[in-house]
Amino acid sequence: MAGRIRREDVDLVRERTRIDEVIGEHVTLKSAGAGSLKGLCPFHDERSPSFHVRPAVGMYHCLAGETGVLTDEGVVPIRELAGRTARILARTHGMRTASWVEAPIRSFGVQPLMKVSLSRNGRTRDVYATDEHRWFVTAGARRAGWKERLTRDLAPGDRLLSNHPVNRVKGTVTPSAFGIARGFTYGDGGRQHGGSYAQFCGEKDAAMRAWFPLSRFIEVAEGVTRAYDLPAHFKDELPDLAESTSYLYGWLAGYFAADGCVADDGDATLASADRKALEHVERLCTRLGIATNGITTQLRRGYGTADSEIHSIRFMTSDLTASFFLIPAHRERFLASAKKYERRRWVVTGVEPTDRVEEVFCAVVEGAHNFTLEGNILTGNCFGCGEGGDVYSFLTKVDGLTFVEAVERLAAALGHQLRYEDGGGPRSSADVGRRQRLLDAHRVAAEFYAEQLLSPGAEVGRRFLVERGFKREAAQRFGVGFAPTGWDSLVKHLRGKGFTDDEIVTGGLASRGQSGTSGPFDRFRGRLVWPIRDTTGLTIGFGARKLLDDDTGPKYLNTPETPLYKKSHVLYGLDLARREVAKAKQVVVVEGYTDVMACHLAGVGTAVATCGTAFGTDHVAVVRRLIADDDARSGEVVFTFDGDEAGQRAALRAFEEDQRFVAQTFIAVQPDGMDPCELRQARGDQAVRDLVAARRPLFEFAIRSRLSRYDLDTAEGRVAALRASAPVVAAIRDRSLRPEYSRQLAGWLGMDVESVRRAVAQAPAAPGGGAGPAGGRDG
Repeated sequence: MAGRIRREDVDLVRERTRIDEVIGEHVTLKSAGAGSLKGLCPFHDERSPSFHVRPAVGMYHCLAGETGVLTDEGVVPIRELAGRTARILARTHGMRTASWVEAPIRSFGVQPLMKVSLSRNGRTRDVYATDEHRWFVTAGARRAGWKERLTRDLAPGDRLLSNHPVNRVKGTVTPSAFGIARGFTYGDGGRQHGGSYAQFCGEKDAAMRAWFPLSRFIEVAEGVTRAYDLPAHFKDELPDLAESTSYLYGWLAGYFAADGCVADDGDATLASADRKALEHVERLCTRLGIATNGITTQLRRGYGTADSEIHSIRFMTSDLTASFFLIPAHRERFLASAKKYERRRWVVTGVEPTDRVEEVFCAVVEGAHNFTLEGNILTGNCFGCGEGGDVYSFLTKVDGLTFVEAVERLAAALGHQLRYEDGGGPRSSADVGRRQRLLDAHRVAAEFYAEQLLSPGAEVGRRFLVERGFKREAAQRFGVGFAPTGWDSLVKHLRGKGFTDDEIVTGGLASRGQSGTSGPFDRFRGRLVWPIRDTTGLTIGFGARKLLDDDTGPKYLNTPETPLYKKSHVLYGLDLARREVAKAKQVVVVEGYTDVMACHLAGVGTAVATCGTAFGTDHVAVVRRLIADDDARSGEVVFTFDGDEAGQRAALRAFEEDQRFVAQTFIAVQPDGMDPCELRQARGDQAVRDLVAARRPLFEFAIRSRLSRYDLDTAEGRVAALRASAPVVAAIRDRSLRPEYSRQLAGWLGMDVESVRRAVAQAPAAPGGGAGPAGGRDG
């Protein structure tokens, strides 16, 4: 009878096990500073890493942070949002696009806070956050890139990334005349006889009267005129933010004409004694995608003896248009001093500990793992995935083990003999969990097949390997075996090792006849067999190739779906490629088992292959975790397909998944159509390396594939080809490449460059390009 594992042994195994090494078999981890590691969460599909591991304490978790948040209803103190879901601004599509997302706001207990002092355009502010809160700072040449920093690692001079909503007014939007009239009346008007009036004086009289064509005008004093009979809400109420863009832009333009000022250097500022009015303006600007420098307050001496507050808000004028400035003098100063660049980023001036220890909060933004604070500061979503625990809970979740199985696996890896309570001992085969029993059966099967490859009956299999340039050592390295031609050779072998027929069939190693009355028979017979392993090296299935002429089955036959084997989650060769993939941040996806062997033997140690299915969404998730796919500048995925029509279809299917990657995607196709195995046979190892080195962008292949469908010698064919290929160019994730590929497309079509650029600009992004909606500014 199995006893309970002693608590001291459970603790000892946990203490001695390197959790980063265990998790590293499933996720590529990189330094997050201060002894912490991070990677893409194995339990969620995400674009940036939120999964943190602390080897020193044997825990994995996500972090927390606290400060104010920019919502679609304006800036709200985060503590007021705690416990509910808010619509907040994040950077999505690989940090390229500003998007409004729904996210819950949670409390993360009491923690000590640090003070981060910031400055921008002569204004200062302080933000309080925990020492491990994540921030994004500029990096690289001309600060075009970015990197993460924890609060404690921020340094004076660091520039924080900013995030602004998509601008909705630049382009075709003009201020609404009705909105202008209402906004001007709100700023320079009053109430009378149940309605409201607008008041004009000085230069405003000539500039603004035209916006009230049907009003009754009366001169009430020298140089002062009023337009009467306007609705009362023009003066009493602020506009609903659900109104149209043109109407809101018009209201803001009218209000600015009344109470705004444009300085000689082009700065545009709106002032009011009513702070709530400017807070509404700030929310309105957020809705329209107009950046501001926030609200400032000063004291002024009025007509009496007491000081009063005057509030002002300054606009980023590069987000405005000339039509916004209704007063001629305002427009002239704006045009004369139009700013091509305005500083949108806050600069760190100091970081210091504080004596504040209080409840902290953070937004939980799945996928993006970031959100925007007051002042348009982009910050990390430290508590990204919500997963936590120790090395045992990690294995129970990721591998489906029971707690006891997890302890026993790790103890075996350490060479530690477990002790059991109540006089019991290790579990018997009857007590071992089903998953472990199936894994044991696969291990025994793999050993059986490998032994059979050396038998006389396997001559046809050995000849197949030799003809393709694979020696015995290669077969041993990849675990290649041979399934005998007998109907139940493996079944008998496994029975002899203590496995039941139910376990053998459940594991996909054998099948039952349709009648169900006869015993199980081997799934693979007379075939070469490749063991398919998970990232830890455990065999979970097999792939087998037909060798005999009288075999009426498919050319390739794989293990069916089982509790161990899910073909959409499995990549052949990943157990061998994993470390090289993490090191090189590259994955080469080939089509077959022999192609993987050929690549590895030729020195391309990052090659993997799908197992009887197309490369799909779940494969993308596996690859992204291993290449730490959160940076488009470093990782790459290279697809190699045969040059035939089927290979082209496979390449285009891969292009459809391109948007799921942050890394760049490429294709490597041999002009004569040879696959890596054939290429190595014909021209040697160097030719395989050259094939991968000569990769070209996958989107370029997709463009040329679409062009090949049309007769480019006719005007009709060229126009149709442009319509088909423009969406692919529009979908290129790196927007800086779109103009160049528009030019190349024009050359391939023999068409005018501007015509092609217009077609690309108007085209919807084709599936696979990964181009999100335009937006997301960080000046």
